[in-house]
Amino acid sequence: MYLEIKNLSVHYDTAQVLNKVNLSVEKGELVSLVGPNGAGKTTLLRTISGLVNWEKETLKGTKLGRITIDGEVIFDGERIDTTRAHKIAAKGLVLCPERGKPFREMTIKENLMAGSYLYRDKTDIKQNLEKVYSLFPVLKERETQISGTISGGERTMLAIGRALMSQARLMLVDEPSTGLSPLLRDELFKRLEEIHGQGLTILLVEQDVGYAFEIATRNYVISNGHIVGEGTAKELLADEMIRKAYLGL
Repeated sequence: MYLEIKNLSVHYDTAQVLNKVNLSVEKGELVSLVGPNGAGKTTLLRTISGLVNWEKETLKGTKLGRITIDGEVIFDGERIDTTRAHKIAAKGLVLCPERGKPFREMTIKENLMAGSYLYRDKTDIKQNLEKVYSLFPVLKERETQISGTISGGERTMLAIGRALMSQARLMLVDEPSTGLSPLLRDELFKRLEEIHGQGLTILLVEQDVGYAFEIATRNYVISNGHIVGEGTAKELLADEMIRKAYLGL
């Protein structure tokens, strides 16, 4: 497995956010993780990418709370659950956070170039930038615009573009459809399909089951920190209990 999560649990003080989660992604797959708000989807991505571990270290010795993490996160054969977030990103496992979270005071192009900070080959950087602009022409059109002034859809495109600039091998995409119109959602998911078709492995967290199931190879369903279902879209939609209780269909 390219990414393997084994018995992963996360507690914030006494609140258990993830409870013995097991999940895997093979190289070249596009796997979705769906579930209601508060199910633990974002926490799982933040834990995989090292941000919860960073938060744990940051809060150590303060009165803001205690975070505990148990279990294993394995990427490309190597355990990374105690690895610092920037080193995980350097390995090619890159998080595209919900709503993009750009460096708001920087331009679109400066944000994209920030994604390539680990690379010194100017030819590669130029080629990656051209690839991003071909996928998202609006980013090229507005490359000098300050990122704090762009729309939600553009922020999501920018986050994906920044991950591509970093030469991501596995991209974690968190709720890309949040706040987008149906037209923009359609366009964004087409671009994700295109990126996946070019060989990039993707773990997609999405609340809109229809969009996720349409493009994913396999799917996981999470509720209250537990994985409650796994399978293809056809298999999960055929399970009446999962469909009604967890997917709201």
